[in-house]
Amino acid sequence: MLFTEDAGYYAQQVKMRKVKVLDLVDQALANIEALNPRLNAIVYVQANAARAQAKAYDAYLDQLTEAEVDDLPDFFGVPTLLKDLGQYQAGHLTSSGAHLTKDTAMQVTDYFVENIIKAGFIIIGRTNVPEFGFKGISDSKTFGPVNNPIDLNRNSGGSSGGAAAALKAGIVPLAFGSDGGGSIRIPASFSGLIGLKPSRGRVAVGPGAYRGWQGASVNFALTKSVDDTWTLLRNLQVEQLEAPFIMPTMKETSLKPLNRPLKIGYMDQLNPKWPLNTDAKAALNRTIQALRKLGHEVFKVTEPFDRAETMRNYFVMNSVETAAMMKDIEQVNGRPVTFSDVEPLTWAIYRAGLKVPSYRYSQLLAEWDKWTAQSEAMFKEDFDLLLTPTTNGPAPIHGQFNPDQLNEIIEKEKHFDDYEMADQQAIIWAHFEKSIAHMPYTSLINMLGQPAISLPLYKNKDHLPVGVQFIAQKGNDYLLLQLAKQFEDQELLDTDIVK
Repeated sequence: MLFTEDAGYYAQQVKMRKVKVLDLVDQALANIEALNPRLNAIVYVQANAARAQAKAYDAYLDQLTEAEVDDLPDFFGVPTLLKDLGQYQAGHLTSSGAHLTKDTAMQVTDYFVENIIKAGFIIIGRTNVPEFGFKGISDSKTFGPVNNPIDLNRNSGGSSGGAAAALKAGIVPLAFGSDGGGSIRIPASFSGLIGLKPSRGRVAVGPGAYRGWQGASVNFALTKSVDDTWTLLRNLQVEQLEAPFIMPTMKETSLKPLNRPLKIGYMDQLNPKWPLNTDAKAALNRTIQALRKLGHEVFKVTEPFDRAETMRNYFVMNSVETAAMMKDIEQVNGRPVTFSDVEPLTWAIYRAGLKVPSYRYSQLLAEWDKWTAQSEAMFKEDFDLLLTPTTNGPAPIHGQFNPDQLNEIIEKEKHFDDYEMADQQAIIWAHFEKSIAHMPYTSLINMLGQPAISLPLYKNKDHLPVGVQFIAQKGNDYLLLQLAKQFEDQELLDTDIVK
């Protein structure tokens, strides 16, 4: 049985005693066994622990009165998958998509994962990611590429690619991911799913790490319905005073319909070097038409930022954060990380971080603050929401983003310490250049800390989806979901699984 409905539906089936939790878990495990060989979406399975948890849930449910059942967590008994990157559960393995950290046993459960469990989910395994989550595609050399269920010759995106594939194929009814530069929204776009990146500070962080790429990276999930997205956000939101970034919790208890037309600005092509893809343009135009039909005011706005500059800034940040991570790994392993331990791109990002001066790192974070202030002012003065394509076209064919001179670039990365900082960053840019043109819309939002959602509002003639992205002022996740619900109520969202 594939999971054709959303997670909330199966939780209700459990609470109505129409299905056993163990049956749901067994079905999810059977789905992995049947579908994963062709998708390569799941890298770890924790069948024994999941079944034990399911049996305990069923036994507990049997003791409850009908009134007590109503007080169960919203997602009680629903099987799900964690992302195999930064979502740790004590006693279970993780790898971050890397041979260097493969089969690492975690000692502590993250606060975010604790809250997933408190929401009632049963974790059955972990999904495939690119090595350390560095790419917008999932093609780890350790575990292999993730095949998109819509077209197995295409990638499901990254870095939450395994989560997107597992959800789109109906293996589970909801899958968790994280978004450090678009890593939830990009695979949502490529897979025809809903992908929310919450506001910075909205969900729990720690205890192992609190800043997540200086706040750029946020945990959440890919979903099949707006109701799931809203209910999950309400369950996982925190006001975490010990965290470096704090977001007041939303006070709303239900997702109410919009009570006014919105002012929505849109942007299309961001840079002359990144021409707008035909499908991305069609997705944007169809969305604009739908918005106007719903009564919203939609108008074009000029891109206020140099997106190439912001992305170069992002790569410098990523380099420094990677260097810090590698130094931690070296300390644990008691030896230096070598070129042969990791993929060439990872090695380059790591070594580049060692050459970034401390003053430059401070400057680039100050640039984030400046851009955030500028963007927030635009929302206050000019529009309620901002609309862009999520990706500049549909899911890529495997290998599509390989650089033209791949072997030459890899040779340079092998000898990366021989290059100066500017040359190192140029080599990293060259490695990402093709994917940058295909995915230019998401990473700045991570630096700004604003919420953004990818919605499945368009498919091309080959049935390949291209998502559209709505961005809100920091903290205004609720408005994004109100608009998303309006689309869903009009039956404009297409999140059907691929059978």
